[in-house]
Amino acid sequence: MITIPVVVFLVLTAIGALFQLALALGAPWGAYTLGGKYPGQLPSKLRIAALAQILVMVVFALIVLVRAGLIFSELYAVGKVAIWFVAGFFVLGSLANLSTPSKGERLLWGPVNVLMLLMTIVAAVSA
Repeated sequence: MITIPVVVFLVLTAIGALFQLALALGAPWGAYTLGGKYPGQLPSKLRIAALAQILVMVVFALIVLVRAGLIFSELYAVGKVAIWFVAGFFVLGSLANLSTPSKGERLLWGPVNVLMLLMTIVAAVSA
C-alpha cells in the first residue's frame, strides 16, 4: 500500500536528485550545497560527486519502496533493516544542513532533510 509518507519521501527524493543533476550539469547553485564553499558552478570533481549522490538517492528510494512492500517483496526483511540506515543518513544530513554556514543551504535543505527523516521513520514503523 502506498502511504503519504512514502509519496512525500519519493517526491522529495526526486527534487533532490534533480537538484544534484542540475549541479552536475553546471547549474550555478553551489551556494546551496557543501556549506556554500563553491558559489556558482561546482568544480568538475564535485559535479561528478553530484552524479554519485543521485545513485545514493535512488538506492534510498528503492529501500523505502521495499520497506513499504511495494517492490521486491522477497527483500522485505532486508528493507526492514536497511531503512534504519537511510534514517541514520538523514539524521546526519539534517544536522549538517541545519548547521551549515550557507544560509541558503540551511533554509532549503535543512527542512527537506528533516522532513525526509520524519517520512523515513514513519515508513519504517508503519509499513
